[in-house]
Amino acid sequence: MYKKKNREIIIGSNNTGKIKEIRDLLPKTYKILTPIDFNLLRSPKEKGRSFTENSLIKAKYYSKKTGKICIADDSGLEINYLDNAPGIFSARWGGKKGNFNIAIKKVFRELNKKDKRWKEKKIVARFVCALTIYGLKKKPIHTIGIVKGLISNKKKGINGFGYDPIFIPKGSKLTFAQMKPSKKYKIDHRFIAFNKIKKFF
Repeated sequence: MYKKKNREIIIGSNNTGKIKEIRDLLPKTYKILTPIDFNLLRSPKEKGRSFTENSLIKAKYYSKKTGKICIADDSGLEINYLDNAPGIFSARWGGKKGNFNIAIKKVFRELNKKDKRWKEKKIVARFVCALTIYGLKKKPIHTIGIVKGLISNKKKGINGFGYDPIFIPKGSKLTFAQMKPSKKYKIDHRFIAFNKIKKFF
C-alpha cells in the first residue's frame, strides 16, 4: 500500500503517556506523527472484544483518516483475583475523562469487595499490550506483549501513567511508577510487544 520511501508513521492514540513511550521505541528514521497533527481529537469507539481487536480498530481508523502507516496500541491490566478485570475496560474504569486515580481507587474497592484481607495476600496480575501496524503490509500486523507481576496495596511512585503506581513487575520490588522511565521501557508489556514487530520497520 505504501512505498518504502514513505517514512512517516502516525501513532494512533491521544494518550500522551502512550505516545511518548511508542515514540521512543520507533526507529529514528521515521517522522512520527500524532492525531493532533491532523486535528483528530476524537478516538474511535473501541467495540472490540479483545486488546487485539481494539488496537486494529484504532490503527485502521487513523490510517484511513490520514493516509499514513499507523501503529496503535490497546493495553490494560488484568487482575486474577477480579476474574481478569479491568482488562479491555482498563481506561474506562477511569470514567469519561480516563482519570486513573479514579480507576486505581476502583481496583482497590473491587478487591476489598472480594476479600477484606486482600492486602495481606499476593494479588497476581499482568499488563497486556496489543500492537497493530496498519498500512505497512497488505494485511495488518499484530503482536501481543505480556508482563506478569503483583498489585501493590497502595500507590507508589510518580513516574509512568495509568496503573503504573500499583503494578510491581515480577522480579522487582518497585512499581513501574517508581522506576526510571528508561528502565521501565526496557521491561514493560509495550516493549515486549514492540520487540516482536520491530523487524517490519
